[in-house]
Amino acid sequence: MSETVKVIIEGKEVELPVITGSEGEKALDISKLRGQTGYITLDHGFVNTGSCKSKITYLNGEEGILMYRGYPIEQLAEKSTFLEVAYLLIYGELPTKTQFEEFVNIITHHTMIHEDLKRLYDGFRKDSHPMAILSSMICTLSGYYAESMEPTNPRHQEISIHRLMAKTPTIAAYSFKKSIGQPFIYPNNSLSYVGNFLNMMFSVPTEKYEVDPVVEHALDLLLILHADHEQNCSASTVRLVGSSHANIYVSVASGINALWGPLHGGANQAVIEMLKQIHEEGGNVEKFVEKAKDKTSGFRLMGFGHRVYKNFDPRAVIIKKAADDVLNKLKIDDPLLDIAKKLEEIALSDEYFLEKKLYPNVDFYSGIIYKALRIPIEMFTVMFALGRMPGWIAQWKEMIEDNETKIGRPRQIFTGAVKRDFISIDKR
Repeated sequence: MSETVKVIIEGKEVELPVITGSEGEKALDISKLRGQTGYITLDHGFVNTGSCKSKITYLNGEEGILMYRGYPIEQLAEKSTFLEVAYLLIYGELPTKTQFEEFVNIITHHTMIHEDLKRLYDGFRKDSHPMAILSSMICTLSGYYAESMEPTNPRHQEISIHRLMAKTPTIAAYSFKKSIGQPFIYPNNSLSYVGNFLNMMFSVPTEKYEVDPVVEHALDLLLILHADHEQNCSASTVRLVGSSHANIYVSVASGINALWGPLHGGANQAVIEMLKQIHEEGGNVEKFVEKAKDKTSGFRLMGFGHRVYKNFDPRAVIIKKAADDVLNKLKIDDPLLDIAKKLEEIALSDEYFLEKKLYPNVDFYSGIIYKALRIPIEMFTVMFALGRMPGWIAQWKEMIEDNETKIGRPRQIFTGAVKRDFISIDKR
């Protein structure tokens, strides 16, 4: 017999079905609540509301667990690559050797963008934020590939998925080149996915660029760790827009815009801005730590703790080593990175931080790595978007193929003026 919960509203008893997830999570199915009682639920930010059933990512913040399709993030970070993880997220299973070779080959040979599309970069100011360019160019892909207008056609889905995975690094790298006035670099099919991106970012026609394997590995790892994170703000946005049967390009572009917000994808940028502030005010780390402990100071340490992970961020544990490897290999003399290391040391030993579980999170370490790689601060959120692309694609694909999907239409509790009569302007 199915489990239910009884609710009494105005003397009327109704039974709400209980839905149990594969990891034991419980949910009350309130889909018929309004029809049966006239009541709705109010949940600001939907923080206690499940908008869908999903098989993609499992997240347990209390125990510090993150799994893609059942595979622990620790195992994927150690043994996999970003493109293999992308295949896993999008298609549900790890690929066979033949499937993976075919997938990599398709992605590799679709990295170029239409020459007319390149000319659209001329319409942006030099100081345009790269996220504005990225979201605009991704949205514009729907104007170049008419078949994407049929989101329920499996073959067209497949083509669009390949194009998004292949062309996003090119579009992202070109947005950086636009900002510094350098010529665009064509993709190089002899390089890996991440190596090709680094080459398009940092090479110039006048000299040869060698991809550093330590840098390449660190960036590939970062992309894996950012690949998906359940029903966050941007993933929910992709699903909501896609629920209207908007094509995958505009749906993903909406996710990019949601990610742009400083409360979502801009956190690693905020880390570097905080380090800059500490440096500009004398570099006294201890002083700012004490300010962070003082609730009346208004100062907040960025990159510590997490809204979902209550004990530790499993991604931060993984990326800490990569950050150490990059800093040791590149031997960079940067006062901001010195400040970051001091902050990290304090956070991992100070009783205040330990008691409140204010550990360095993935945003703290990713910001450090991007800074060490000479990636400009404005590109940090673009890097996040590059990693999150397979997650957005997987969320859109699952949503569009789910027979239970309905067009997103949240309810509200109206708190405005009650009915009143119109008064002509000469009497107001």
